[in-house]
Order: sequence, then C-alpha cells, then structure tokens
Amino acid sequence: MIRRSVLLGTGSALPARVVTNAELAQTVDTSDEWIVERTGIRTRYIAGEGETTTTLATDAAKRALEAAGIAAQDIDLIILATATPDQTFPASATLVQAALGIDDCVAFDVAAVCSGFLYAMTVADSMIRSGAAQRALVIGAETFSRILDWDDRATCVLFGDGAGAVVLGAEESADGARGILAAKLHADGRHNQLLYVDGGPSTTQTVGKLRMKGQEVFRHAVVNLAAVLKEVMAMTDMTPADIDWLVPHQANARILDATARKLKLSPDKVVVTVDRHANTSAASVPLALDAATRDGRVKPGDLLVLEAMGGGFTWGACVLRV
Repeated sequence: MIRRSVLLGTGSALPARVVTNAELAQTVDTSDEWIVERTGIRTRYIAGEGETTTTLATDAAKRALEAAGIAAQDIDLIILATATPDQTFPASATLVQAALGIDDCVAFDVAAVCSGFLYAMTVADSMIRSGAAQRALVIGAETFSRILDWDDRATCVLFGDGAGAVVLGAEESADGARGILAAKLHADGRHNQLLYVDGGPSTTQTVGKLRMKGQEVFRHAVVNLAAVLKEVMAMTDMTPADIDWLVPHQANARILDATARKLKLSPDKVVVTVDRHANTSAASVPLALDAATRDGRVKPGDLLVLEAMGGGFTWGACVLRV
C-alpha cells in the first residue's frame, strides 16, 4: 500500500476593504492604466483594524475544515506560511490553534515568503507520509500592506492581504494515484538584495519595509519557475500536456504568461486571481486553489501543479492529483 497526502478541503479569507487602482492613484503617483499594463492587477484587499494575519488565517482554516467535513479537534498538525506574523513569537500557527479550540497539536510557522505555502505543503506531506501526522492544516496568510512603503509606487501597488488554507489527510491505496505525487523546493540566498525587507529584530529592531528590484526578480522568476515545473513533471513521468490546471503564485500577469509560454501550456489551464487579489505572497497559491475549487473548475481526478517563487530567493512546485 502507498501512503499519500490527499487534499480534503480548501478555504480562503479576504479583508473587508477592497482597494481599486483608481483609489490608489489618489494618494500614489500612479494610474489604473499603468498598473494594469505592467502587472494585470485591478484590485487588492487591504486589512483594516482588527484584521491580522492570524484572524485571516483562522477564517480560511475554518472554511477549509468545513469543506473537508473535518472537526478542528481531528487536526494534529498546523503549518502556517507567512512573512508577516502577528508577533515575533510565538508562532502565529499557535494563535490559530487556540482560535480553533484545538487543545494540542504540532503547530509552527514557515518563513519562505511567496514560496511559503509550497514549503509548508512539502513539510506537511513529509510528516504525513512518515506517519508523524494524520490530518494537517496548511495555511498561507499575509498582511503585506503592513510592511509596504506607500511612497514607493514600484512596490506598493503590487501587494495585497489575504489567507488561504487546505486540509491534507493521510490515505493509503494500492496505486497511490491520488494526493501529492511529487514536490521540489529550491533556495539561493545570494539574491537577498533583489527582494527583501530592510529590517528585523536582530538588525534594526524594527519591522522594516519591503524593497524590490522588479526587473531582476522578473527575470529570475520566469527562468526558475519554468525549470522547477519541468523538474516535478519529470519526477512523475508526466509532461505539461498532462496538466489540467496550473495554480501559480500570483505575482504578476506577465510572469504567469511567460511561464505558460515556456511550458507550451494553454493560458486556459492557468488559474489567475492576480487581477483581483494582487500579490498576497504565501497566501496567493491557496487563494487561487480555493477559488478554482469553489467555482467548479477543479474536479476530482484533475492533475494540478502548484508553483511559487519568493524572496530569498526561494522557489518550488508540487504535483497534486485531486
């Protein structure tokens, strides 16, 4: 028998406030046309008073649990991917655990920025396959609006807030055809100065603000994402033609288009939410996955490929049969 981590349910949560490009243009030297042409973004959600990474993560987790038909007490592992935790410590995952009323389980955060959800999924999959966990909540949640420099129009227009979650469960079958079939992660810390936050407890004793060299990040993203997608497809003896849905990190519409072209993948097979959500970092992949699941595009038996790249650089992908 083959033990796999199977997808049991998805969920997401967004702040109440929607901010359009036109609204941004009232305070930032930009325009709707400039933003749409360069990024494909039209709106983003911005967290308000009382909305935090943890509250959004908790709401997304509740919806994923409901979709899975799983009680919170049945979860024995919570991994929260975030670069914007509520506190330096303890892990925001433990705050979600308490909010869900779970008395005891393994709970910790993963920090890999936009790739965080892929890193968290891979860790959860390893623990499930090893028998260390049976049912896991994997969450990507961010309030990136809190680390943006609103005077930097090159970055502040790109990001938004939100959370997405999945419930993974152990399943044993003779063929192992369902679940996470392969995953591959990478990191290259030499590129720190291309995408980073200029602060931290041990350096400036402040949170800091996001800094990015966009053209350099774009170039690395297209190359690295296409390469890792080919890696995970080779690990499963499949080709891009076998993919039903590519669920990518929602950083920029041009990156999505360029990656699809490199793979010779039809744009119709790419799940796109960047126009509505902007770049929500670790939350973007699970937000897109939940959107495509709830609107009926993702069906049982479909082959999905999830991918992301973020600051560090970190990047990764996984192949998932629903």
